[in-house]
Amino acid sequence: MKTAEYLDRLLLRYSGSFDIYQPYVINGKEYPAYGYFFSYIEKYVLVREINMWSTRSYEHILFMEVEECTESVIEEAAGIIQNYMEPVLVRRNEKLPEQNHMSSHLNVIIVSQKALSKQTADKIRRFRFEKVYKFNLRGFSQGTVLCASMEDKKFISNYHGRRKKEIFTGAFKDVEEGKPGFQKMMKEKGLTPYKQEL
Repeated sequence: MKTAEYLDRLLLRYSGSFDIYQPYVINGKEYPAYGYFFSYIEKYVLVREINMWSTRSYEHILFMEVEECTESVIEEAAGIIQNYMEPVLVRRNEKLPEQNHMSSHLNVIIVSQKALSKQTADKIRRFRFEKVYKFNLRGFSQGTVLCASMEDKKFISNYHGRRKKEIFTGAFKDVEEGKPGFQKMMKEKGLTPYKQEL
C-alpha cells in the first residue's frame, strides 16, 4: 500500500464534513492537503433577533505525506500546531480568538510509508498542546498528532486522537478493497478542491 493511495482515500472520508484544500502552503513549504470544518450554534428566544448565546467551533487538519515518520517529522508537526495553526488559524494573529469562539481542534495527520520506531511512536503518544483563552471565556485550542503507517498498517496518535482510529483503520480497508478515492470522486462530480488564498 502506498501513501498516495491511502491519503486519497482518507481525504474522501474527511470530505463529507470538511472543506478540502489542495495543495496547502505554510512558510513556503507545500503540503498535500488541508481540511477545514466550522460549526455555529445559537440559542434564541421566540425570534432570532433575541439571541441568548452563540458559539463557534472549528477543526483544522493538515495532511503530511512522508517516507518515514521520524522524531524530526513529529517536531515539525508540533511546530505547525504551535506556531502556525494556533496563532494564524485560531487567533488570526490577534491576542485572542474572535468573540463566541468555543473550541478549535488542531490536527496534523502524517501518512508514512515506513513503520514507526518505538521512540517515534512514544513521542506521538506523549504530544500535548492545549491553550485556554481568557479563563475559557474565549474558549480553548487543543492539538492532536496522528500517524498512519503503510508498512504495518498501524494507527498511532496522542490521547485526544484516539477516537479517530476508526476513520484510519477504515481507510486501510477501503484501499485494500480497491474503493475509489477523493480525486476520482471530485472528477466524477466535476469539482475541484478548494484553493488556498496566499
